[in-house]
Amino acid sequence: MKFYGYNKCGTCKKAEKFLDGKGVAYQSIDITETPPPKKVLKQAIARYGLKKLFNTSGVQYKELNMKDRLKTMTEAEAVDLLASNGRLVKRPVAVDGDTVTVGFNEDEYKQTWAKK
Repeated sequence: MKFYGYNKCGTCKKAEKFLDGKGVAYQSIDITETPPPKKVLKQAIARYGLKKLFNTSGVQYKELNMKDRLKTMTEAEAVDLLASNGRLVKRPVAVDGDTVTVGFNEDEYKQTWAKK
């Protein structure tokens, strides 16, 4: 499993603690240096929808005026932007093959990752 997170993110730390507690092996990747690839982002969009992929509370989201820009962007443009700027991506993003989760919800993690 690949785990795209940020070491100063409290939500990412909670997710990692959960995975560690369940003995789930993962490769930790700094989302700010290496954003998830387009394929992973498209998988996440299929599951959650485009808006759920954006870190709406982040500084970059506000600085780039994404709330208004998203209204006129195509999905392809949004995916390009997310793939090039990890600070815009809601975190953490955990992916293993065709399975992907965005953010940390303990129930979702139990159902998705604790079984693996």
